[in-house]
Amino acid sequence: MKIVYFHGFGSSGASGTVEILRRIFPDDEIIAPDIPIEPLEALPYLRQYCEEQQPDIIIGTSMGGMYAHQMKGFKRICVNPALNMSTGAGLKTGIHKFFNRRKDNQKEFKVTRELIQHHNQIERQQFKDITDDDREKCYGLFGINDPVVKTYDLFHKYYPNAQRFEGEHRLNEKVLRKVVLPLIEKLRP
Repeated sequence: MKIVYFHGFGSSGASGTVEILRRIFPDDEIIAPDIPIEPLEALPYLRQYCEEQQPDIIIGTSMGGMYAHQMKGFKRICVNPALNMSTGAGLKTGIHKFFNRRKDNQKEFKVTRELIQHHNQIERQQFKDITDDDREKCYGLFGINDPVVKTYDLFHKYYPNAQRFEGEHRLNEKVLRKVVLPLIEKLRP
């Protein structure tokens, strides 16, 4: 099975979650691109990436969950999806350091008002043209103690497969094993 993982904002494809997934699923292919910071670049890049890779499942956390739900036609698991990056996920203008090593060796990135506006532009279109098939293929998992993202109601308005779990915003191995792993096994081709 091939799984594509979309990381959260300010992270990279080298996040700890990717390493845990590879350890839990040693016989499966786990791939994770570095997502561009600019959302108007990131969304088409990720669509093309998924078309080329043809994953069996896409898993996205936080910002990656927001992008994952927009990968129509694929099975998707969105963990604490930041569906309102421009207003609710705490984007602050300025220069920030990446949390993890990136393939392009960039160490920091800049959040501008324009970047926040681009997130808002993406957000206004994110639920457009969702089909019944997409509703069935997209799952949302929401930590009940998540202090960052509060988008369960918005997600559930469009997708029936939404559930809460005992956890916070960031994934850890316990949550991956207890909550995400059973869903991956359910969706396994």
